[in-house]
Amino acid sequence: MGCRASQAEGAAIEASLQDLGFLPVCDAQSADLVVLNTCTVTRSADVDARRLIRNFHRERPQAEILVTGCYAQRAPEELSHLEGVRWVVGNGRKSEIANIVNSAAEEYHGQILVSDIAVQNAFGPTLIRGTSQDRTRPNLKVQDGCSNRCSFCIIPSVRGRSRSASLENVLQQMRDLSGRYAEIVLTGINLGRWGRDLFGSPRFVDLLRAILAETAVRRLRISSVEPMDWSRELLEFVATEPRIARHVHLPLQSGSDAVLKRMFRKYRTRHYATRLELARELMPDAAIGADVMTGFPGETDAEFAETVRFIEQQPFTYLHVFSYSERPGTPASEYMPPVPVPVRHQRTRVLRELAERKNLLFRRQMIGRALSAVTLQQPGLALTTNFLQVELALPRDPNQTLELEIGGVSHTGLRERSCLPVLP
Repeated sequence: MGCRASQAEGAAIEASLQDLGFLPVCDAQSADLVVLNTCTVTRSADVDARRLIRNFHRERPQAEILVTGCYAQRAPEELSHLEGVRWVVGNGRKSEIANIVNSAAEEYHGQILVSDIAVQNAFGPTLIRGTSQDRTRPNLKVQDGCSNRCSFCIIPSVRGRSRSASLENVLQQMRDLSGRYAEIVLTGINLGRWGRDLFGSPRFVDLLRAILAETAVRRLRISSVEPMDWSRELLEFVATEPRIARHVHLPLQSGSDAVLKRMFRKYRTRHYATRLELARELMPDAAIGADVMTGFPGETDAEFAETVRFIEQQPFTYLHVFSYSERPGTPASEYMPPVPVPVRHQRTRVLRELAERKNLLFRRQMIGRALSAVTLQQPGLALTTNFLQVELALPRDPNQTLELEIGGVSHTGLRERSCLPVLP
């Protein structure tokens, strides 16, 4: 469940279990073991996790359930009381999961296995050599944790401080993956901070240079990077490297400086806008996306209007919009006054509609263009370098890199131009 980093960890858990002889199955009704890697970034993520656990237990009462991830780190006792749950394993002990479920040692049976994530200094292994072959765009986690302290965010307390995979580890995994996949997605909890904790304090752009120089990766996509980590050097490097996807994602959260200040964000709208201006100047056809939160405590109608105006003025091609969710233990959960939930949802709808209009305009600008794309596992679909899904005119095998001529827009993406003659 949750972010791309969590998906990468799920693949690592799967690989480690397969190494010990476990076999993956397609549904819970066939399982002897269910592993749920949870998210806790919002209240709804917690609700979804509990619902899944109950469903798994109902469908397969004899299966053993292991719950791990951020929710497990935050509230292990709460999860351990759910019927069917045998183990609760925190983020700091994820790498031990295969040994835990495979061990006959009594100490591992029915235990809550959660360590103090605040003292975690090492980057946990995320080997994903066993990634299922039906995944055409694997996520490679190269960084974990976050040393920022945004007032609304629970993640630092469940992930710990920022920690980086070594360059050698990243290159080893990238060499393996690049031989099997057309596109690889680099991910982390605070990806742009990669390297700051390593000897010599290398920067994220140094990691990109090494990957491109020392591996045969065909396409590298960068997931979310904080605005102030999108330096001119990084943007210029991405813009000049054809093997890096034309895709820039910068979390925004709010277009109101007053709200950003209450959020403890490290930038203001003028700083953010300069990054977007440079990105669009360097890469006119790039996908530019952001995360935006509505209904932060105390957000007034005027402050929300500032956010709407700011987003309207910026060259976004898509947005991830979500309503604020109180997280216990965060400063924002004590802020007053709370924005009524119906107002939060209404503001979310406004921004999603705005994002849809911007995305449609962007897609229409691609008609008649030739775009580089990777074919997906889903039949008849491909994903362009600038993050647009294309309906193919002719079927192709998945995991291929090709140039597509765009003939039109679909409901949510693009359509490849058909080479068939038009009949009278």
